[in-house]
Amino acid sequence: MNLPLKIANSVFVGGEWIKASGEPEPVVNPATEEVIGLAPVATRSEVESAIAAAREAFDRGPWPRMSAPERAAVLTRFHDALVARRDDIIRILVAEAGAVAAILPVQFDRPMLLAKDAIERGARYRDTPLPPGTIPNAAGGRSLVGGVIRREPVGVVAAITPYNYPYLLNVVKLFPALVTGNTVVLKPSPFTPFSALIVAEVAAQVGLPKGVVNIVTGGQDVGELMTTDPRIDLISFTGSDKVGAAIAGQAAPTLKRLHLELGGKSAMIVRGDANLDAAVRAGMSYLMHCGQGCANQTRQLVHNSVRKSYVEALAQAHRAMKIGDPADTSVTLGPLIRESQRARVEHYVQEGLKGGAVLVTGGQRPAHLERGFFYEPTLFDDVDNASVLAQEEVFGPICAVIGFDTDEEAVEIANDSQFGLSGGIFSSDLGAAFDMACAIRTGGISINEGGSAPNSPIIPPFGGVKRSGIGREWGDEGLNAFTELKSLSFRQI
Repeated sequence: MNLPLKIANSVFVGGEWIKASGEPEPVVNPATEEVIGLAPVATRSEVESAIAAAREAFDRGPWPRMSAPERAAVLTRFHDALVARRDDIIRILVAEAGAVAAILPVQFDRPMLLAKDAIERGARYRDTPLPPGTIPNAAGGRSLVGGVIRREPVGVVAAITPYNYPYLLNVVKLFPALVTGNTVVLKPSPFTPFSALIVAEVAAQVGLPKGVVNIVTGGQDVGELMTTDPRIDLISFTGSDKVGAAIAGQAAPTLKRLHLELGGKSAMIVRGDANLDAAVRAGMSYLMHCGQGCANQTRQLVHNSVRKSYVEALAQAHRAMKIGDPADTSVTLGPLIRESQRARVEHYVQEGLKGGAVLVTGGQRPAHLERGFFYEPTLFDDVDNASVLAQEEVFGPICAVIGFDTDEEAVEIANDSQFGLSGGIFSSDLGAAFDMACAIRTGGISINEGGSAPNSPIIPPFGGVKRSGIGREWGDEGLNAFTELKSLSFRQI
């Protein structure tokens, strides 16, 4: 593949492209298993330089000292220049992430909407005045006292992103961090480095001040250098709960601020009075990006009075999916990212069978595809919520259907999880569904799909509870995550 990138074995540090001293690594197209390019691999030298550049830019550079509207103006140019590279970025997403046409609005358009929203919110940042008052003074009169609450940037941010939605996650970490005055060192997944390196190209093009954005590529060793370095003030990580726990341990000695967006095993509840057609359509969304999504609702709790009909309709929709290379825009289910991930999915299929779940459809590699990391969409019914299949995050195309008889039972099953990221309820009784939603411990939940659809204009805070993470992204909460509060008081003398 002829990548739409001009860099050659270089990482982006201090506003310049510098040669990476590690051995370049091949990046594989997960649909064809062909090498699409060689990715630069940073070593300690480049990581040290990137952190030093970000530190210098924060401590002595102009970026944190600009006004919020000034930063917003620069980032608007950055945003617009990325939009102008839409076709190039989409080519990369299809080739290195295996993104099918149906999810490109989520992979590209949604992050640009979120970036623009962050810019607009950041431009409105103002000090919050405290109510004034008076106190006695030495002259026998009264002095006026007052104050403000300021939101100031945290400092140097280490942003570490995964392979499933690489461009989206790079963008939704960069823009809120930058508009609030921070500087950033970004490390993408070694499976999807080009979605980050093209962002670096655009950052250089629009003339961001040196050191404000730095992008280094590589593996776990690069990430660990970032998470342990005392010059890093905040870590924003998206990935598995196990890696998130390890990062928390690495950050502890230097008491870094943490934002962790981790795994999920989210529950979608279908009450007996639900519109089944709508529920099935939403139920199929667990297959978005071949199930490689932390917020995918992979546990589907269905009232036993309608479970048989629901499962039959869901199975029919599974069988209608077209599996193949995302370069074909008619394909609706692409590949998993690597063979190791497909092996993980196969392990969970066997666990489901051993646990007594009923395999309805799928459960094997598609026979017509000899190359690529493909797996059939797999539907299990009659799953025990205590089983491995229901409790552990698969990150692949497996759905676990669980029956229930009462609302209370459904809420109990939904809450019986180590995760709490997303969720959904389908019902014609909005009041009953609302009460259930309030009782479920999760970071976000929608009723009858609500504002969770990819094209929704609603921008709710995104994040989870329990092992699904710490903190929120998007909206005001997402901006505030990259700031520190300072109370400033004064009085007349």
